[in-house]
Amino acid sequence: MSEERSLNFIEEIVEEDLANGKHAGRVLTRFPPEPNGYLHIGHAKSICLNFGLAQKYNGKTNLRFDDTNPVKEDVEYVDSIKEDVKWLGFEWAQELYASDYFDKLYDFAVELIKKGLAYVDDSTAEEIAAQKGTPTEPGTGNEYRNRSVEENLQLFADMKAGKYADGEKVLRAKVDLASPNMHLRDPLMYRIKHAHHHRTGDKWCIYPMYDFAHGQSDAIEEITHSLCTLEFVPHRQLYEWFIEQLEIFPSKQYEFARLNLNYTVMSKRKLLQLVEEGHVDGWDDPRMPTISGLRRRGYTPASIREFCERIGVAKRENMIDVSLLEFCIREDLNKTAWRRMAVLDPVKLIIDNYPDGQTETFSGENNPEAEGGDGSREFPFSKELWIERDDFMEAPTKKYFRLGVGLMVRLKNAYIIKGESFTKDAEGNITEIHCSYLPESKSGNDTSGINVKGTIHWVSAQHAKTAEIRLYDRLFKVEDPSNEEGDFKDYINPDSLQIISTAYIEPDLANAVAGTPVQFMRKGYFTLDKNSTPDKLVFNRTVTLKDSWAKK
Repeated sequence: MSEERSLNFIEEIVEEDLANGKHAGRVLTRFPPEPNGYLHIGHAKSICLNFGLAQKYNGKTNLRFDDTNPVKEDVEYVDSIKEDVKWLGFEWAQELYASDYFDKLYDFAVELIKKGLAYVDDSTAEEIAAQKGTPTEPGTGNEYRNRSVEENLQLFADMKAGKYADGEKVLRAKVDLASPNMHLRDPLMYRIKHAHHHRTGDKWCIYPMYDFAHGQSDAIEEITHSLCTLEFVPHRQLYEWFIEQLEIFPSKQYEFARLNLNYTVMSKRKLLQLVEEGHVDGWDDPRMPTISGLRRRGYTPASIREFCERIGVAKRENMIDVSLLEFCIREDLNKTAWRRMAVLDPVKLIIDNYPDGQTETFSGENNPEAEGGDGSREFPFSKELWIERDDFMEAPTKKYFRLGVGLMVRLKNAYIIKGESFTKDAEGNITEIHCSYLPESKSGNDTSGINVKGTIHWVSAQHAKTAEIRLYDRLFKVEDPSNEEGDFKDYINPDSLQIISTAYIEPDLANAVAGTPVQFMRKGYFTLDKNSTPDKLVFNRTVTLKDSWAKK
């Protein structure tokens, strides 16, 4: 955004730290995704915040994968996350993994056991949950809480050596069973999981819990500002407790409101359901809020960064209207997308008085909104054209300014034509429209003296290429599907994808490159799909020219 904005509360904290000489004037943030799914627009906000903050204050950002749960994690997700961060325009200082620190974290756990601040518990998950009490009643200790340091050290070593089955024992921190913060009531530090890890293989069969791994990983890397979403507010005390007891680098956690976007879901679990149950065509389906889905739909990195800038950084949760995201992509594509003509619902137009077999070449600007111009392209014109079916009306109304019998309209960048007649098939559908043209009305050299109110687009029937057009819309028909009664999938928008199997496009679009934006005049912004082939061009609609949902 061009206008100056005030500092957000995190920037205020950073500026105060810098003014006080904290961390020797150094700023180091991190983006710590768990590689158990594809990143979505909510993660984009966190990426822009962490990397943007470091850029603003001449700092750096680490990309650290929180790979402490081998059952759910996959290299596919690691690769997709790296691709998404780079695509958004950011470079990380170091690529790191929580698994890099498994040996160090184990040593930290041993240190806490030696201090009498951790113990091995044989209780079941259900027993531990019951012993933790309730928000109004304190927890209760058990016999394992009083084990000696020596016994705990031996049992923990045996856990690491693989002597016990999954769930047979856990390592817990000994904090405060009466704490009003449930996270401090002897939280789990390690659990047993005999599972193959995507990086460490079968070296480990015990894995640290998020709350134990996260703060210590921050401290090992000497992260100065650890930024989390608001659901981690109750975890902060435990984050600080571990760092304090271990006497390690004092990384500090700060929380901000996550991004909630209407007409979609942001839960990885729910997104995974949509993928696995076939409601969408994979993680990068253009209706998905994933970064890969937005990229395939034709969203640009600049539009997403601008969106994240506009919504800002707040301390309170709120719902952001997806129309703001759509506004940002329209603003960006208006300046960058080439204009082309495409006819999505075609009907044949025959110019009766145009010479048979003649072809002319007309030209038009690639993008009249581009700064300094963006060149022009040429396209052919002939006796038979394709036009949009709704650009002709059999019985024109008073304020209808397009084509009808006796009505005149300009063909974009070409001639003025006048409707003469039309033919229908047995079902009453118009199959051909006949018109005449004014040879002296050529665009750029019009001597006809006639002014018409309407201009329509067209494609030469002889030269047109065909394409499949996918009209994407919002995935859900209600604003907050997660809060509706019943299954969130009951609220999927049945019209979220409409496929036009045969549309006619300007011939030069046969050379389009996947991901390149184009505005189909009067129709919207589109991009060539990654799965297009020279024999079958497929264009995805990124966004309509105007907000059609505002009227609804």
